Amino acid sequence: MVKDFIESYTKLLVTHPESVQVKTIDSTDECEELTIYVNQDDVGKIIGKDGKMINAIKAVVSGCKAKGGKNYRISVQPNE
Repeated sequence: MVKDFIESYTKLLVTHPESVQVKTIDSTDECEELTIYVNQDDVGKIIGKDGKMINAIKAVVSGCKAKGGKNYRISVQPNE
C-alpha cells in the first residue's frame, strides 16, 4: 500500500515518470526501508527546496504507521 502510494505520487511530481521505481531495500516486522529511484534530472524535484517535498512525503507515510504500526524509512537515489 505505502509503496504503491509513493510510486504513484512521485510520478505526478517528476518530468520523467517512466523512470520512477520504488524498491524495498530492507524489511522487518517493525521497519521497512524504501528507496525511490528517479531520473537524475528529477532528484531535486523529489527532495524539494530545503527537503520540504521529501519531508511532506515522509509525513504522509508516517500516518500509515499509526494505522499499521510499521515504521518506514525513505530515501531518494538517481537511476543508474
